[in-house]
Amino acid sequence: MRIGVIGCGTISSAAVRGIARDGHEITVSERGAHHSAALVETFDNVRAADNQTVVDSSEVLFLGMVAEVAQDVLSDLRFRKDQKVITFMAGLSLDEVAALVHPARAVAIMMPFPGVAQGGTPIMMHGDTALVTKLFGHRNNIFPVKDAEEMAAYLCAQSVLSPIVRMVSDAADWLGARVSDKEQGEVFLRELVASSLSGMACAPLIDALNTPGGYNQRLRSHMENHGIGAALKSGLDDML
Repeated sequence: MRIGVIGCGTISSAAVRGIARDGHEITVSERGAHHSAALVETFDNVRAADNQTVVDSSEVLFLGMVAEVAQDVLSDLRFRKDQKVITFMAGLSLDEVAALVHPARAVAIMMPFPGVAQGGTPIMMHGDTALVTKLFGHRNNIFPVKDAEEMAAYLCAQSVLSPIVRMVSDAADWLGARVSDKEQGEVFLRELVASSLSGMACAPLIDALNTPGGYNQRLRSHMENHGIGAALKSGLDDML
């Protein structure tokens, strides 16, 4: 496909890296100079251009800017009715994006994570599942949602990632102060959490780690008694 990327930040750059070897012709916005220059240097089929040239060169467009600047960035651009637009912006609905890119069609909201550059990451999306799957589905798991309300809930729930990473980081710091190889300790904890969660659903995994008086049960009970579950759910409710 001929793909254009307006707003070439960290996430857009990762998305490009994830599909750049699939034979597409990709034009990225030169306004994200650091990321666009790195992509052009790495891939022969990626070039950088001004935003209007990105639009003119593309049949599928990725929008990777933050929602707050979308109006300013897109209002002066001329789109075509044969173009499809996939937005990475969390703050705008498909209808709102459609109004900004008319007569092009806003066909999907997609929320990739940085791991999309290597593959093996979940992608939540709403809209044209077939197109998103064609572009990203052979290396990643696509999770379609039925409407904007579900997308909002998924967006809130995915924020659990940062607290989980912080917990692993804090545990690694605690461990690192007590062992000879701090880096090895962090790698062990990261692999432990990642492999455990990828191999089993949460409920049976909790049961499997619920040996009475065992290390996992004792720490989980301690944290629950200090309100970690209630704090998590109230935080999610506040965001939603």
